[in-house]
Amino acid sequence: MTWEQALAEYKMHLKLGRSLSDRTVEAYLRDMGKLRDHARGQRPPLGPLDIRLEDVQGYITAVAKGGAAATSQARYLSALRTFFKGLKRDGAISSDPAELVESPRPGRKLPVFLSVQEIEAMLAAIDRSAPLGHRDEAIIETLYGCGLRVSELCGLRRSWLHFNEGFIRVIGKGDKERLVPISPTTIRSIQRYVQEVRVHQPVKTKAEDHVFLNARGGALSRVAVFNLVKDLAIKAGIRQTISPHTFRHSFATHLVEGGADLRAVQEMLGHASITTTEIYTHLDRAYLRSNILQFHPRARR
Repeated sequence: MTWEQALAEYKMHLKLGRSLSDRTVEAYLRDMGKLRDHARGQRPPLGPLDIRLEDVQGYITAVAKGGAAATSQARYLSALRTFFKGLKRDGAISSDPAELVESPRPGRKLPVFLSVQEIEAMLAAIDRSAPLGHRDEAIIETLYGCGLRVSELCGLRRSWLHFNEGFIRVIGKGDKERLVPISPTTIRSIQRYVQEVRVHQPVKTKAEDHVFLNARGGALSRVAVFNLVKDLAIKAGIRQTISPHTFRHSFATHLVEGGADLRAVQEMLGHASITTTEIYTHLDRAYLRSNILQFHPRARR
């Protein structure tokens, strides 16, 4: 079996067997491509059925020495495990060479988030007299008010807005569907954009049901949202580097700080595991500690 054949079958398994999104499948294939290139560089070159435990260990060591972070190493190993499990399941190999490889332990990095005042400053920086000012306002309100990923925001459909019930339908990672509560403030912002701006735009084919459009009437791109957030941050005087995902972190952080149930936050974010959501409890503790150290009289001595 060649690498091309093995990776073609792997791609089919990811798409059909695991129902992963095209973007996730591409990421897995990119990671597997690194192993393929490493294996081909050995003497003699190694095919997918030639890989042994020591080869996997050598590969992980090589990417670590190349500067890959522990999180990247863990991601590469996850792709390898899925790949070799498939080969073993199909009877192409008798043992999984990645099975006994221990995952690196990445440190937990606290996510960057904005204060409520910083978010208000970014909203205030929007020029609502501009043709797409109300659209930009609705984008920021939706990112922060619903905790959406940028891909979820760009893919949001008008037919998924259930304002009377107070929810919107969201399609997240792995095409998993969830219902997210939406606040009256965010509803008003989206309605203002749709009824006062979007209704006057010529809409391109296949973008009719998209909520957010670009200036040419097509579906909004991820890059456009990144650029919008970067521009507003500069105008609002925010010096730290932020992205659309920062609003998702802010959404979760402010909920946890306000006493929201962690399971409820998990459902709203669409996290498969509660451990992913638990990072915000650690962030909350770090936030409290920094405030104590900053303001308590004893901490100043």
